[in-house]
Amino acid sequence: MKAFLSVLIVAGGTLAHGVPPETKSEPVTETIHGETVVDPYRWLEGDNSNPENMGIVNDEVASWTDSQNGYTRSVLDNLPGRAALESRLRELMEVPSIGSPSAYGNRYFYSRREGSQPQAVRYVSDGLNGDERVLLDPQEIDPSGLTTVSWTAPNHDGSLMAFGMYTAGDENSTLYVMDVESGEWFADEIPGKVNFSGWLPDSSGFFYSRLEDLDDAYSSVMKLHKLGTHHRQDQELFRQKDIEFFYGNLNKSEAELTALKTTWGPFGMPSEDGRWMTVGYWTGTAGVDLWIADLSEWFRTGELNLVPMAIGKMGRIGGAHFDGDRMFIQHSFDAPNGTVSVVDLSNPAFENWQAVVPHDEDLVIEGVNFARGILAVDYLESAKTRIALFDYNGNSKGDLELPGIGSGGLVTSDDRTEAFLSFSSYNMPRSIYRVDLASGDSELWARPDVPVDPSKIEVKQVWYDSKDGTPVSMFIVHKKGIELDGNNPTILYGYGGFDISMTPYFSSTMFPWYEKGGVYAVANLRGGGEYGNAWHEAGMLDQKQNVFDDFIAAGEWLVENGYTNPNQLGIAGGSNGGLLTGATVVQRPDLFSAAISAVPLLDMVRYQNFLMARYWVPEYGTAEDPEQYKFIKAYSPYHNVKPGTKYPAVLFTAGENDTRVHPLHARKMAAMMQNATGSDPEAEPILLWVDREAGHGGGKPLHLRIRDVADQRIFMMWQLGMLED
Repeated sequence: MKAFLSVLIVAGGTLAHGVPPETKSEPVTETIHGETVVDPYRWLEGDNSNPENMGIVNDEVASWTDSQNGYTRSVLDNLPGRAALESRLRELMEVPSIGSPSAYGNRYFYSRREGSQPQAVRYVSDGLNGDERVLLDPQEIDPSGLTTVSWTAPNHDGSLMAFGMYTAGDENSTLYVMDVESGEWFADEIPGKVNFSGWLPDSSGFFYSRLEDLDDAYSSVMKLHKLGTHHRQDQELFRQKDIEFFYGNLNKSEAELTALKTTWGPFGMPSEDGRWMTVGYWTGTAGVDLWIADLSEWFRTGELNLVPMAIGKMGRIGGAHFDGDRMFIQHSFDAPNGTVSVVDLSNPAFENWQAVVPHDEDLVIEGVNFARGILAVDYLESAKTRIALFDYNGNSKGDLELPGIGSGGLVTSDDRTEAFLSFSSYNMPRSIYRVDLASGDSELWARPDVPVDPSKIEVKQVWYDSKDGTPVSMFIVHKKGIELDGNNPTILYGYGGFDISMTPYFSSTMFPWYEKGGVYAVANLRGGGEYGNAWHEAGMLDQKQNVFDDFIAAGEWLVENGYTNPNQLGIAGGSNGGLLTGATVVQRPDLFSAAISAVPLLDMVRYQNFLMARYWVPEYGTAEDPEQYKFIKAYSPYHNVKPGTKYPAVLFTAGENDTRVHPLHARKMAAMMQNATGSDPEAEPILLWVDREAGHGGGKPLHLRIRDVADQRIFMMWQLGMLED
C-alpha cells in the first residue's frame, strides 16, 4: 500500500494532507437483466465464498479498514482548533440530561445522565417528589461504557421491571427482569434481540418477540414467558416464517407470500386485562394488516384464532389503547393524514370502525396518547407540533398550550390525567413539563442548564419549489444579524424516507457552529412523514428521485437567496439520509463543497442481500425485479460515480457492529470515490471511519459521541472555510 502522511502539511496557506491508502481493484462482472455491471470492490463486502457468510469481515478487509481508519484519524485529529472544539463540545455534552417520567402505580421511572457518565442511569422514585433510587447503572454493569439499557417495561403497579440491554451498538437486546423494591435481578434471561409486548394482568409473565436466529433478521417469533421458567419452555403464539398462519386463506400468490416473509413482519399488542391481542403484519413500510385474537380462547385451547380487522389497506398505525371490549387506534387507512378510530372488538371488520378524531386535510396526526378519559393527539402543522385534546367520544377539549413553536411529545398513563410534556426547538433546550390534561395546569419539571444563549439564535421556516414545482418546507437556523451576502458556511441536513418527520429540535453541539457564523438548514423532503401518506409515497420506489431533487433544490435556494455559495455549502445525513447525501454528491458535485454520509446505504443494486435490508424492499424496491432495477440503478450512488469528476470532500462513517445497514456500503463507496475523484485528495479528501465499537449509532457512550460530533464539525469547518491556517 502507498504510504500516507500522518502529519499536517501547510502549503501556500492551504491545509493539506497525505493521500489515502491505495485500494486494489478486483472487478466482478455480472449480467443483470441484460445489462453488464462491473463491481471493482466486491471484495470489500467480506467473505462471499459461502452465501451464509456474506458480508463477514475477513483479515484482508480488516487490514484495509485499519489503514483507512488510520488515514482518517491522521486528517481529522490534526486539524487546527480540533482540541479546542472537542473541549467545548465536551462541556456542552456533559450537561446533565433527563428523560420524561413514566408513572406506574405510585412509582415514577425515568433516566438521567450526569456529567461525564458514559450512559444514562435508570431511576425510580416513590411519588414524583419522593427519594429516588438507582435501578440500573450501565457503567456498574460494564465499566467499558459500551453496554446500554435499550428499553424498560415496568408492570402495572411498578413492582417489577423488564428491561433490555445490548453492547457495542449491536442492538441485539437481551431481556432481564428485576424486583423494583429490592433491585434484585431474577434468574430469567432471554436473548435474541428481544422486544417487549406486555405483562399479564397478574404479572406472572409477559408476551415478547425475539429472533430465533440472530443471523436471520426474518426469524421473529412471538411468545409468552412465565416468570421463573427457562425461555425454552415459553409458549409460542406465532412466527414470521409461518406465513400460511396469517395469509393461508387470503388467496395470496406464492410470490406474495415469499415477499411477506422478509418485511418487518408480525407483532402483537395485548390488552392489559389479558383478554385481547391485536396481531399485525407489516406488508411494507407503508402498509400493515391487522387481526384481533381472543386470548382467553388461546389460554384455554392453545389455538390463536385470528379475526380480520383491516387487510390489504395502505397506511400505517400508531398508538392503540384497549378499553374493555373496544379499542382506540391511530391509523392512516383511507385517511392519508391520519385519524383515530374506535373498534368494537366483537365486530372488528374495518367497515365497522368509527372515527373518533376525524381526518384533517391540513394537519397530520403524528401520534396519540391515552390518559384517563382523554385522547391527546399529536399533530404536525407545517412540520411543527400541535397537541389537541378530545374525550373518548371525540368531543374537542381544546389544544394543550405549548411553550412555543417546536417539537413536543407527551408521556401519559391511562389511569390519571397527569402527563409529562417534553418540548424543544432549535433555540429552546429540551424541557419537561408536568401537565394536568383535565385542568390545563402546567409546571416546569426539568430543564438542563446549557451554557449557551438561545436568545441569540434565529429560526425561520421557508418554502421553496423543487425541480417539478412541488413546494417543500425548510427550517433555517443561524445567529441573529448575519448578512445574506452569500458567504455564510452552511450545513444542509435531510432524511426523506420511511414516513419519518424532521421537526425542530435543540442541539447544544450546534452552538459552536452558530457562534462562528454558521447556518444550519433542515429540509422536509418527500419520503418523510411531515405532510402525510402522500408525502411519504412521493419519495418511495420509482419516486425516490424526488427526494434527491428536493434536497438539491434546497441547496440551490440557499445559494440563490444569499445564505451561502457552493464553496461554503455542505450536506449531511445518516442511514437513509446517508443514501440521500451519497446520491446528491454524485448527481450534483458542483453544488456542494463537503458531505457527511453516516451509516449509509450506497450500493442499491445489492443492498437487499445483507442483514435486515429486505425489510426495506417495499420502500426502495429491489434490483432483482427488472422494472425496479432500472430506477434503482439510475440513482444508486455506488454505480454512478464517474472517474475524473471533481467531487467535494466526503466523510463516510459506519459501525462495525451495525445490524441494520452493513458497513460494506461505506467501505465500497469510499474506495470507489477515492479512486475516481478528480479533486486534490490532499485538500478535498474522501475519508472513511469505521467504528469498531459501535453499530448504527444507538448506545454509544459519551466519549465516543463527543469524538464523533467533533469529527463531523471539524470536517465541515475545515472544508467550508472556518478554520485558520
